[in-house]
Amino acid sequence: MIPRPPDWWHDGLVARGPTMTDADTAHKLKMERRKQVQEQRLAERDRKKGLLIVYTGDGKGKSSAAFGMIFRSLGHGLPVAVIQFIKGAWEPGEAKLLGRFPELVVFRAMGEGFTWETQDRGRDIAKAGEAWEAGLELILAGRHHIVLLDEINVAMKLGYLDPNQVLAGLARKPEMVHVVLTGRGAPESIIEAADLVTEMKLVKHPFRSQGIKAQLGIEY
Repeated sequence: MIPRPPDWWHDGLVARGPTMTDADTAHKLKMERRKQVQEQRLAERDRKKGLLIVYTGDGKGKSSAAFGMIFRSLGHGLPVAVIQFIKGAWEPGEAKLLGRFPELVVFRAMGEGFTWETQDRGRDIAKAGEAWEAGLELILAGRHHIVLLDEINVAMKLGYLDPNQVLAGLARKPEMVHVVLTGRGAPESIIEAADLVTEMKLVKHPFRSQGIKAQLGIEY
C-alpha cells in the first residue's frame, strides 16, 4: 500500500500553481503599454469628417475594395451612390445586389465600355464628362454616405477628365460625405489631396500566367 503524502506536501503543490515566466511578464507589460497608447490616441483623435479615398495601382481589387465599403454602409442602413466610368461587357454582380436596395442605392453605369473597344476619343471624353457631372451632383447633394466614382482614375489618366476640374469639384464636397475614387494611374495631385490612398500591387494574375479568363463571381 502506497502511503498517503503528508498534508504539508499536498498543500504546497496547490499553493505554488503555475508561475509567470520573465517572458510572460514582459509580454503583459508590453501589451498594457500598447493598450494605454492606443487609448490615448483614440482620446486625442475624436474628429470625424467625410474622407477622400483612392484605390489605385496595377493589381486587382480596387473596385472590389470600394464596393466592400458600399456594402458595409448598406449593412448600416446608410444611403450610397455609385457612378461607373467604364461599363464592361458583363453586368457585374455588384449591380445585381445593389438593385435589391432601390430605396438606399443610386447606381449608374455611364461609360461606353473598355477604352480599347470604343475607339472614339471624342465620344469617350463626352461620356466621361457626363459621368463626372452626374457624380458631382450626387456629391454636392449630400444625401449619400458614400459616393463611389468607379474607374474615374482611368478617365483622368487617359486625358478624358482634367484632374484640376475634379479637385475643384471635390473641394465643394459636404463635410460628412465620403468619396471613393478607383482605377489605376491616379494622378499625383489626386493622391496628394486624398485622405486615404491604397495602391494595389500585381504579384500574379491567372489570365497572364495561365490564360484563365474572367469568371463569374470572381471578376464580375
